[in-house]
Amino acid sequence: MNKIHVKTGDEVQIISGKDKGKTGKVLQVAPDEGKVIVEGLNMVTKHVKARRQDQLGGIVKAEGALYASKVMPICPKCKKPVRTGSEMKDGKKIRVCKKCGAEL
Repeated sequence: MNKIHVKTGDEVQIISGKDKGKTGKVLQVAPDEGKVIVEGLNMVTKHVKARRQDQLGGIVKAEGALYASKVMPICPKCKKPVRTGSEMKDGKKIRVCKKCGAEL
């Protein structure tokens, strides 16, 4: 099992590639592939075929998956992209900001 430093619903910033510097919310995480899908970023065009008589086919824009190593979570306290650490709190492991120690 592969471990990824971001979770669904996290606010992240892209640190490399065509969308470098842009921020968005994580919609989906695929730990097996090591990829994430970020809302409104890494848009790709897909050619979709009509499956039913009443459905239209055509070219559709959709979010593409990108490697999790290309994104960094944004700390709610610092408002900056940060690396994450872990701490034990009440017997549970939580993610914390490496800069300020705030819970993510």
